[in-house]
Amino acid sequence: MKIVVCLKQVPHSDARLDVNGDETWIKEDGIKFEINSYDTYALEEALRIKDAGEAEVVVVSIGPDRVTQALRTALGMGADRAVHIKDSEVEGSDALGIAKTLAAVVKAESPDLVFAGLMSDDGNFSAVPPMVAELCDMPSATSCLKIESSNGAITVERELEGGAMEVVELPKPCLLAVQMAAKKKPIDEKTAADLGISGQVGAGAAKMTIEKIYPPPKGEGAEILSGSTDEIVSALVGKIKEQGLL
Repeated sequence: MKIVVCLKQVPHSDARLDVNGDETWIKEDGIKFEINSYDTYALEEALRIKDAGEAEVVVVSIGPDRVTQALRTALGMGADRAVHIKDSEVEGSDALGIAKTLAAVVKAESPDLVFAGLMSDDGNFSAVPPMVAELCDMPSATSCLKIESSNGAITVERELEGGAMEVVELPKPCLLAVQMAAKKKPIDEKTAADLGISGQVGAGAAKMTIEKIYPPPKGEGAEILSGSTDEIVSALVGKIKEQGLL
Protein backbone atom coordinates (compact mmCIF):
# COMPACT_ATOMS: atom_id res chain seq x y z
CA MET A 1 0.00 0.00 0.00
CA LYS A 2 1.18 3.51 -0.77
CA ILE A 3 0.00 6.53 1.20
CA VAL A 4 0.64 10.12 0.12
CA VAL A 5 0.47 12.74 2.88
CA CYS A 6 0.12 16.42 1.95
CA LEU A 7 1.99 18.73 4.33
CA LYS A 8 2.03 22.50 4.61
CA GLN A 9 4.56 24.57 6.52
CA VAL A 10 2.94 27.42 8.45
CA PRO A 11 4.20 30.13 10.83
CA HIS A 12 5.02 28.82 14.29
CA SER A 13 2.18 29.23 16.76
CA ASP A 14 4.37 31.47 18.94
CA ALA A 15 5.67 33.61 16.07
CA ARG A 16 5.00 37.35 16.08
CA LEU A 17 3.07 38.14 12.90
CA ASP A 18 3.31 41.51 11.17
CA VAL A 19 1.54 42.57 7.98
CA ASN A 20 3.80 42.96 4.95
CA GLY A 21 4.27 46.20 3.04
CA ASP A 22 1.52 45.70 0.44
CA GLU A 23 -0.87 44.38 3.14
CA THR A 24 -1.56 41.13 1.26
CA TRP A 25 0.07 38.70 3.70
CA ILE A 26 2.40 38.55 6.67
CA LYS A 27 6.12 39.28 6.79
CA GLU A 28 7.74 35.86 6.54
CA ASP A 29 11.34 36.94 7.06
CA GLY A 30 12.78 36.22 10.48
CA ILE A 31 9.97 34.04 11.86
CA LYS A 32 9.93 30.32 12.62
CA PHE A 33 7.82 27.83 10.70
CA GLU A 34 6.41 24.40 11.59
CA ILE A 35 4.26 21.66 10.08
CA ASN A 36 0.58 22.58 10.05
CA SER A 37 -1.05 20.95 13.09
CA TYR A 38 -3.83 19.19 11.14
CA ASP A 39 -1.23 17.85 8.68
CA THR A 40 0.66 16.41 11.65
CA TYR A 41 -2.48 14.46 12.57
CA ALA A 42 -2.70 13.21 8.97
CA LEU A 43 0.93 12.09 9.05
CA GLU A 44 0.43 10.33 12.40
CA GLU A 45 -2.54 8.44 10.98
CA ALA A 46 -0.54 7.38 7.91
CA LEU A 47 2.32 6.17 10.10
CA ARG A 48 -0.15 4.26 12.29
CA ILE A 49 -1.36 2.37 9.23
CA LYS A 50 2.26 1.78 8.17
CA ASP A 51 3.12 0.35 11.59
CA ALA A 52 0.13 -1.99 11.43
CA GLY A 53 1.29 -3.56 8.14
CA GLU A 54 3.24 -2.97 4.98
CA ALA A 55 2.82 0.55 3.63
CA GLU A 56 5.02 3.20 2.03
CA VAL A 57 4.42 6.75 3.24
CA VAL A 58 5.32 9.58 0.86
CA VAL A 59 5.10 13.17 2.11
CA VAL A 60 4.69 16.08 -0.30
CA SER A 61 4.91 19.82 0.30
CA ILE A 62 5.06 23.05 -1.70
CA GLY A 63 7.26 26.03 -0.87
CA PRO A 64 10.74 27.55 -0.70
CA ASP A 65 13.94 26.09 0.78
CA ARG A 66 12.63 26.28 4.36
CA VAL A 67 10.04 23.59 3.55
CA THR A 68 12.90 21.07 3.53
CA GLN A 69 12.91 21.31 7.33
CA ALA A 70 9.29 20.17 7.53
CA LEU A 71 9.91 17.29 5.14
CA ARG A 72 12.97 16.15 7.08
CA THR A 73 10.91 16.23 10.27
CA ALA A 74 8.32 13.99 8.60
CA LEU A 75 11.05 11.61 7.41
CA GLY A 76 12.42 11.51 10.94
CA MET A 77 8.97 10.55 12.22
CA GLY A 78 8.90 7.54 9.89
CA ALA A 79 7.90 8.65 6.39
CA ASP A 80 9.75 6.79 3.61
CA ARG A 81 10.10 9.43 0.91
CA ALA A 82 9.54 13.14 0.43
CA VAL A 83 8.59 15.24 -2.59
CA HIS A 84 9.35 18.96 -2.49
CA ILE A 85 7.72 21.19 -5.12
CA LYS A 86 10.05 24.19 -5.17
CA ASP A 87 9.27 26.45 -8.13
CA SER A 88 8.80 30.21 -8.34
CA GLU A 89 5.97 29.61 -10.83
CA VAL A 90 3.90 28.06 -8.04
CA GLU A 91 4.44 30.99 -5.64
CA GLY A 92 1.30 33.05 -5.03
CA SER A 93 -1.08 30.24 -6.04
CA ASP A 94 -4.60 30.28 -4.66
CA ALA A 95 -6.26 27.18 -3.19
CA LEU A 96 -7.10 25.83 -6.65
CA GLY A 97 -3.54 26.35 -7.85
CA ILE A 98 -2.18 24.50 -4.81
CA ALA A 99 -4.72 21.71 -5.37
CA LYS A 100 -3.66 21.38 -9.03
CA THR A 101 -0.02 21.10 -7.98
CA LEU A 102 -0.71 18.47 -5.33
CA ALA A 103 -3.05 16.58 -7.67
CA ALA A 104 -0.25 16.32 -10.25
CA VAL A 105 1.98 14.66 -7.64
CA VAL A 106 -0.83 12.34 -6.53
CA LYS A 107 -1.48 11.25 -10.10
CA ALA A 108 2.22 10.55 -10.63
CA GLU A 109 2.49 8.52 -7.40
CA SER A 110 -0.80 6.55 -7.89
CA PRO A 111 -1.30 5.93 -4.15
CA ASP A 112 -3.96 3.83 -2.45
CA LEU A 113 -4.65 6.58 0.07
CA VAL A 114 -4.11 10.34 0.23
CA PHE A 115 -4.10 12.02 3.63
CA ALA A 116 -4.30 15.74 4.28
CA GLY A 117 -5.09 17.94 7.24
CA LEU A 118 -8.62 19.26 7.59
CA MET A 119 -7.40 22.85 7.10
CA SER A 120 -4.29 24.99 7.38
CA ASP A 121 -3.58 26.97 10.53
CA ASP A 122 -2.92 30.13 8.53
CA GLY A 123 -5.60 30.03 5.82
CA ASN A 124 -8.41 27.99 7.44
CA PHE A 125 -10.12 27.45 4.08
CA SER A 126 -10.57 23.63 4.19
CA ALA A 127 -10.72 23.87 0.41
CA VAL A 128 -7.58 22.17 -0.91
CA PRO A 129 -8.24 18.51 0.07
CA PRO A 130 -11.67 18.24 -1.64
CA MET A 131 -10.25 20.01 -4.71
CA VAL A 132 -7.38 17.53 -4.92
CA ALA A 133 -9.85 14.64 -4.69
CA GLU A 134 -12.01 16.12 -7.45
CA LEU A 135 -9.02 16.74 -9.72
CA CYS A 136 -7.84 13.16 -9.16
CA ASP A 137 -11.36 11.77 -9.65
CA MET A 138 -11.35 9.94 -6.31
CA PRO A 139 -13.87 9.83 -3.44
CA SER A 140 -13.07 11.79 -0.32
CA ALA A 141 -14.18 12.47 3.24
CA THR A 142 -13.41 15.39 5.52
CA SER A 143 -13.29 15.86 9.31
CA CYS A 144 -12.09 12.27 9.74
CA LEU A 145 -11.60 11.15 13.33
CA LYS A 146 -11.24 7.40 12.97
CA ILE A 147 -9.99 5.44 9.95
CA GLU A 148 -10.03 1.68 9.42
CA SER A 149 -8.96 -0.31 6.37
CA SER A 150 -10.44 -3.71 5.48
CA ASN A 151 -11.27 -5.75 2.39
CA GLY A 152 -9.97 -3.09 0.02
CA ALA A 153 -12.24 -0.38 1.44
CA ILE A 154 -11.82 2.41 3.98
CA THR A 155 -14.30 2.95 6.80
CA VAL A 156 -14.24 6.47 8.21
CA GLU A 157 -15.88 8.00 11.26
CA ARG A 158 -16.26 11.72 10.64
CA GLU A 159 -17.65 14.63 12.61
CA LEU A 160 -20.55 16.69 11.30
CA GLU A 161 -21.83 20.09 12.39
CA GLY A 162 -23.19 20.16 15.92
CA GLY A 163 -20.99 17.27 17.02
CA ALA A 164 -22.99 14.57 15.21
CA MET A 165 -20.99 11.59 13.91
CA GLU A 166 -21.22 9.84 10.54
CA VAL A 167 -19.68 6.56 9.38
CA VAL A 168 -18.94 6.23 5.65
CA GLU A 169 -17.21 3.59 3.55
CA LEU A 170 -15.02 4.59 0.62
CA PRO A 171 -13.28 2.45 -2.01
CA LYS A 172 -9.55 2.81 -2.61
CA PRO A 173 -8.00 5.01 -3.80
CA CYS A 174 -9.52 7.84 -1.80
CA LEU A 175 -8.58 11.06 -0.04
CA LEU A 176 -9.15 11.68 3.66
CA ALA A 177 -8.89 15.07 5.37
CA VAL A 178 -7.98 14.29 8.97
CA GLN A 179 -9.34 16.40 11.80
CA MET A 180 -7.55 14.94 14.81
CA ALA A 181 -6.50 11.32 14.99
CA ALA A 182 -4.83 11.85 18.36
CA LYS A 183 -8.13 12.55 20.14
CA LYS A 184 -9.24 8.99 19.40
CA LYS A 185 -6.07 7.34 20.68
CA PRO A 186 -6.33 5.69 24.12
CA ILE A 187 -4.84 7.42 27.16
CA ASP A 188 -3.80 5.06 29.95
CA GLU A 189 -4.61 6.71 33.29
CA LYS A 190 -2.86 5.49 36.43
CA THR A 191 -3.01 6.39 40.14
CA ALA A 192 -0.22 6.44 42.71
CA ALA A 193 -1.59 3.12 44.02
CA ASP A 194 -1.40 1.61 40.53
CA LEU A 195 2.28 2.56 40.45
CA GLY A 196 2.94 1.17 43.92
CA ILE A 197 3.96 4.52 45.43
CA SER A 198 0.86 5.40 47.46
CA GLY A 199 1.82 7.31 50.62
CA GLN A 200 5.30 8.06 49.25
CA VAL A 201 4.33 11.13 47.27
CA GLY A 202 2.14 14.20 47.63
CA ALA A 203 2.12 17.00 50.20
CA GLY A 204 1.98 14.61 53.16
CA ALA A 205 5.22 12.89 52.12
CA ALA A 206 7.06 15.99 50.97
CA LYS A 207 10.51 16.48 52.55
CA MET A 208 10.59 20.12 51.54
CA THR A 209 7.81 22.64 51.97
CA ILE A 210 7.43 26.26 50.93
CA GLU A 211 7.01 28.57 53.92
CA LYS A 212 6.36 31.76 52.01
CA ILE A 213 6.84 33.32 48.60
CA TYR A 214 7.12 37.06 48.08
CA PRO A 215 8.67 39.55 45.70
CA PRO A 216 12.14 40.81 46.67
CA PRO A 217 11.99 43.96 48.85
CA LYS A 218 12.69 47.23 47.15
CA GLY A 219 16.04 48.74 48.04
CA GLU A 220 16.79 52.39 48.70
CA GLY A 221 17.16 54.67 45.72
CA ALA A 222 20.56 54.86 44.06
CA GLU A 223 22.88 57.69 44.99
CA ILE A 224 24.09 59.66 42.00
CA LEU A 225 27.64 61.01 42.28
CA SER A 226 28.40 64.25 40.46
CA GLY A 227 31.47 66.33 39.75
CA SER A 228 34.60 65.81 37.69
CA THR A 229 35.96 62.36 36.96
CA ASP A 230 38.55 62.63 39.74
CA GLU A 231 35.92 63.85 42.22
CA ILE A 232 33.54 61.01 41.32
CA VAL A 233 36.31 58.40 41.64
CA SER A 234 37.41 59.81 45.02
CA ALA A 235 33.82 59.86 46.30
CA LEU A 236 33.19 56.30 45.05
CA VAL A 237 36.31 54.97 46.78
CA GLY A 238 35.20 56.68 49.98
CA LYS A 239 31.76 55.05 49.80
CA ILE A 240 33.31 51.64 49.27
CA LYS A 241 35.58 52.09 52.27
CA GLU A 242 32.64 53.20 54.41
CA GLN A 243 30.88 49.91 53.64
CA GLY A 244 34.01 47.93 54.52
CA LEU A 245 34.47 46.58 51.02
CA LEU A 246 38.09 47.70 50.81
